[in-house]
Amino acid sequence: MSEMIRVTLPDGSAREVARGTTPAQIAADIGPGLAKAALAARVDGEVRDIMRPLEADSSLALITSRDEADALELVRHDYAHILAEAVQALWPGTQITFGPATDDGFYYDVKAPDSREPFSMDDLPAIEEKMREIIRADKPLRREVWSRDALIAKWEKDGEVFKAEWAKELPEGEDLTVYWSGDDWLDMCRGPHLASTGKVDPQAFKLMRVAGAYWRGDQRNAQLTRIYGTGWLSKKQLDAHLHKLEEAAKRDHRRLAQEMDLFHLQQEAHGSVFWHPKGYIVWRELEAYMRRAIDGAGYKEVKTPQVMDARQWEQSGHWGKYRENMFVIPDEVPNTEDEGPLVSDAAEWMALKPMNCPAHVLIFRQGIKSYRDLPLRIYENGCCHRNEPHGALHGLMRVRQFTQDDAHIFCREDQIIDEVQSFCQLADRIYKDFGFSYAIKLALRPDNRFGSDEIWDVAEAELRDAVVRAGLATDDYGWGELPGEGAFYAPKLEWHLTDAIGRTWQVGTIQSDRVLPERLDASYIGEDGERHRPIMLHRAIFGSYERFIGILIEHYAGRFPTWLAPVQAVVATIVSDADDYATGAAAQLAAAGIRVETDLRNEKINYKVREHSLAKVPYLLVVGKREAEEGTVAIRTLGQDGQRILPLAEAIAMLKDEATPPDLRPA
Repeated sequence: MSEMIRVTLPDGSAREVARGTTPAQIAADIGPGLAKAALAARVDGEVRDIMRPLEADSSLALITSRDEADALELVRHDYAHILAEAVQALWPGTQITFGPATDDGFYYDVKAPDSREPFSMDDLPAIEEKMREIIRADKPLRREVWSRDALIAKWEKDGEVFKAEWAKELPEGEDLTVYWSGDDWLDMCRGPHLASTGKVDPQAFKLMRVAGAYWRGDQRNAQLTRIYGTGWLSKKQLDAHLHKLEEAAKRDHRRLAQEMDLFHLQQEAHGSVFWHPKGYIVWRELEAYMRRAIDGAGYKEVKTPQVMDARQWEQSGHWGKYRENMFVIPDEVPNTEDEGPLVSDAAEWMALKPMNCPAHVLIFRQGIKSYRDLPLRIYENGCCHRNEPHGALHGLMRVRQFTQDDAHIFCREDQIIDEVQSFCQLADRIYKDFGFSYAIKLALRPDNRFGSDEIWDVAEAELRDAVVRAGLATDDYGWGELPGEGAFYAPKLEWHLTDAIGRTWQVGTIQSDRVLPERLDASYIGEDGERHRPIMLHRAIFGSYERFIGILIEHYAGRFPTWLAPVQAVVATIVSDADDYATGAAAQLAAAGIRVETDLRNEKINYKVREHSLAKVPYLLVVGKREAEEGTVAIRTLGQDGQRILPLAEAIAMLKDEATPPDLRPA
C-alpha cells in the first residue's frame, strides 16, 4: 500500500493522497473544469510544475489564468524556451544561452551558426511560424534531475559551449534540472513550466525585435543575438498590448518635443537637456505651481551647493554605497603642461551631488534647534547629477542632470505620522490636478541597508499607519507592500501614476530616515533639555522636473491643458485686411495674461490650422474681414471639429478662465 500524505487546499480542506500524486491529478479529482484550467501549482508557497509529484505533507493552491501575474510569468517562460527550440530547429548549430520572462514578454540570447550572419528582423516571421508549429504539436514539457557532470558532458557533446561553461561554474555534486520538450529537445532550467507546449496560445505572442548582446553582459565575451518577444494569455491581451505600444509610439515625448519645439538632447552633453523657450515655459509653470503648493504647506525654500567634498559623502554613506553613480571631481588645478598626468596622485576628491539630502542636513545643523522649531520643512528645486551609463539614457525619462522638487522634513518622533499623512494629502491633490490616478505602495527594507531591524520595524509601521490615517490604504488607491524595495537608509512610500493609456510611472516618494541624521550628527534640544536626533523625512512629488514633463507630454499626447501650454492661443488671419485687427486682438489677449502669438503669413487658413494643430496650440482664433468689422473671432479648439464665433471680449474671458492653473481656480 502506498504511503499517504496530507494536502491542504486554500479553503482549509485537506485530502489524503498517495505520495507521488501530482497537482494535476488532484485538480482532475476536484473537477474536469479545474483540470482543464489549472496551469501550475503553488506548493508551500513555491510555484511548481503541475505534473511534479508531491512528496510530503504540503499546502497546495492551483494556478489558473485568473492568477494573472503567476500565469503570465509561466507562459512567457514557456514562450522563451519555445523560441530557443524553434531557432535551433530552423538553423542547426545555433547555440543557446538563457531566456527569461520580462515584464511584458520574453527574450532569448542565441549565437547563430558560423554558416550564417547573426539573426535579424528578417528571420522573425520564420521563427514565429516554427514556434506555432511547436505549440500546435502540444509537446509534453518534462522535468528531469541530472548530475552536474552528466549535464556538462551533454552540452560539450552537443557543442553548447555557453551552457557547458555555465554548468561548470555550479557547485560540484549539485543536481541540476533540465526540461525536455517532447523527446527531442532539452534545456537547462530551474522551471517551472506548463505541462506541454500546447498550453500557451499560438496567437498570443509576437516577436518584436532583435538586438546585440554579450555573453554574460561582458563586452569582452562573444557577441550574441537577443531575440525579444511579447507574450500573453490570449490574443485579446496581445492585441491590447500592441495597441498600447502603437499609442505609446504616437505619444513618444521625444518626437512630440521636436514637433512642438520644446527641447533637444545631443551628444555634446550626454544625458542633459537643452530646454527651448517653449519647453522652459512648461517648466516654469510647473515650478510656479509647486512653489505655491509648498509655500501653502509650510515649507522653506533653500539652495545648496552643486559640489561637496568627498569626506562629506563618506560620512553620509553615499561614497561607499553610491559612488559608481557619482561624478567625482579632483579638488586641484589640472596640469596644463603637455606632458604628465592631468591630475596628480595627491589630489583630494569632491563630487557633484547626486541628491540633496546631506546638504539639507548641513543647513539644519546651523544654529541650535529646539523641539519647538520642529517640524522644519526644507524644500529645494535641487539640480543633481548621476552618472548613468550611456545606454541607459532615454529622453527626459532617464538623464544625467535633473532637478528634483526635493524636500526634507525634520521632525520629532511624535510628529512623524501627522507629517506623512499631510504629505499624502498634498500629493493626492497635486496628482489629481494633473488628471492622474495612482497606486500607493510601501517599499520595505532591502538586504543591503543601514540600521537595525528594530529601527526598520518602527519606520515601516509609521509609514503604514500614516497611509491608513490618510484613508489611502485601500484597493481604490492600489495599496500594497513591496518587500526589499526600500532605500538603503529608509523604507519609503511610492506613488505609481497611471497615465492616459494605462502605463504606470513611479514618481512621488516619502522616506522615513533615522540613519542619515545619526551619521551626520543632526540634533535638536528636547523639552527635557537633552540632545535628540530628529527624524528625517525625504519627499518628492514630481520626482524630477525632467521626467515629470516627459510623462506629462506622453500622458496628454502633447495636448497640454491650457494653463500649461507654451502657446495658449494663436490669432491667425484669413486675409491681410485683418492684420491690424489680429494684432490688436493679440495685444488684448496678452494684456489678459494669455500666451499668444499671431500668424499673419500669406498662407491658406487650412495650412495654418494644420501647422498649429501639429504644434498642439489649444486655441486658434481665426479672423478675416468680417470678424474685423464685427469685433468677433472664430475659435477652433484643438482636437474638435468646427468653430465657434464669439465676441472678442467674451473669447478673452473664456481663455483667461481656461488658462488659470487648477490651484488658483475658485473652489
